Amino acid sequence: MWTCPLCSQKFLHQNQTHSCNDRTIESFLEGKSIHTIGLYNTFINEYASIGDFVLHPAKSKIGLAAKIRFCSIIRLGKDFIDVVFHLNKLYNDTLCFHKAGQIPGSNTFNHHCRIYRVEDINEELKMYMKIALNLGEKKMQE
Repeated sequence: MWTCPLCSQKFLHQNQTHSCNDRTIESFLEGKSIHTIGLYNTFINEYASIGDFVLHPAKSKIGLAAKIRFCSIIRLGKDFIDVVFHLNKLYNDTLCFHKAGQIPGSNTFNHHCRIYRVEDINEELKMYMKIALNLGEKKMQE
């Protein structure tokens, strides 16, 4: 693992491209509704019950990473959170995702999910959360 000397983020590859910034989790949550903050906390706590990861606040999203980033919280809305799971194949036979597609030139498929209620973090979604985390830990072939 390589640690950026400027921002202290850890990466799998040395000199990995990223943007150093001073964003914090708190800055993302600032001004958000109690409902949205509750969804965020529940999502993070549910993920923590699945496995270990670190949070990487970036300019426009919060990345979740093990050895590599496997999920991003891309929007904290008025009454929802938008999450993208970085998976190694397309899962389109589910109602969990409202959008899914391959990143051009890669073997990664982004799966977009909008969480409105705590109950949306159900067993099916947790299955995809675990798949993404396993990919992030490099336990599964990409």
